[in-house]
Amino acid sequence: MRMGTTVAVAGASGYAGGELLRLLAAHPELEVGPVAARSHAGERLGDVHPQLVSLADRVLVPTDAETLARADLVFLALPHGESGALAAALPAGLPVVDLGADHRLASAAAWSEHYGGEHAGTWAYGLPELPGQRAAIAAGGGRVAVTGCYAVATVLALAPLVAAGLVERDDVVVVAASGTSGAGRSAAGHLLGSEVMGDLSAYKVGRHQHVPEILQASGARTLSFTPTLAPMPRGILATVTARPARPGVTAQDAREVLAAAYRAEPFVHLLPDGRWPHTAATLGSNSAHLQATVDISSGRVIVSSAIDNLGKGAAGQAVQCANLVLGLPETTGLAVDGVAP
Repeated sequence: MRMGTTVAVAGASGYAGGELLRLLAAHPELEVGPVAARSHAGERLGDVHPQLVSLADRVLVPTDAETLARADLVFLALPHGESGALAAALPAGLPVVDLGADHRLASAAAWSEHYGGEHAGTWAYGLPELPGQRAAIAAGGGRVAVTGCYAVATVLALAPLVAAGLVERDDVVVVAASGTSGAGRSAAGHLLGSEVMGDLSAYKVGRHQHVPEILQASGARTLSFTPTLAPMPRGILATVTARPARPGVTAQDAREVLAAAYRAEPFVHLLPDGRWPHTAATLGSNSAHLQATVDISSGRVIVSSAIDNLGKGAAGQAVQCANLVLGLPETTGLAVDGVAP
């Protein structure tokens, strides 16, 4: 039996929880401990996630702090608004990686406006590729708030351009398409296969909850964000456009900024000039693919970004952050390459 750091997963029955367990089962330094789920407690994990053959006979346990605290590190893959109370009940010195939104925002007012209820506080923001964030995660007392899926795709595309002064901080426009797994596993009429297939629809237009997180992490001041539901299980393709901060900004300027920002990053890849990201190439990986140009009509800088919303947008990012918290090599247990076809 492989022995290492024991980790617990709350919210194990969901899509993100299942993907997290798939990664943890193959992680050479982590041992899967308690797996918890509220509505599926008492069921075999293999009946909830048939793909998890190596963990199939595990029985899902109720979600309570006492059980989770038996592990050396806890992952919370719970719906937004449910992590705060559970995290507060866990021992203060126990590392916790939260895949939900409860601890991402610095502003209690922004939390109240976009999520409602009491703000649970702010943890180290789990996007290691941002300047200074690796150190913040490692020094954050073991508590990490993993980035939202739309935020990962958008911030990676936008933050270096803002930091370099290449684009204006106002008048940023993002249109992003996500697979249906981004909406979670709960039964909903609009997510039925017969409703989704052959259709593309916008939702939460002008009021998506990831907007304050994107503004906080990217350095932008204003953002017009249109999320769309795509007829695919997983993946995000974000198109980010911004007004140049000076005349004469070229596609090469944008590419050079992104290349400099991510040259040493194992999971962020600026594609060769002329090749554009697509979601299938990131499937099953912890990678983000980027490409940039300048629109010949409007002069706006355009960056396209693709990720697997359950990988770099959730479970993969969580494992990446846990590796940092535990002092392991950041890439341990994570794939750079996608799965095709």
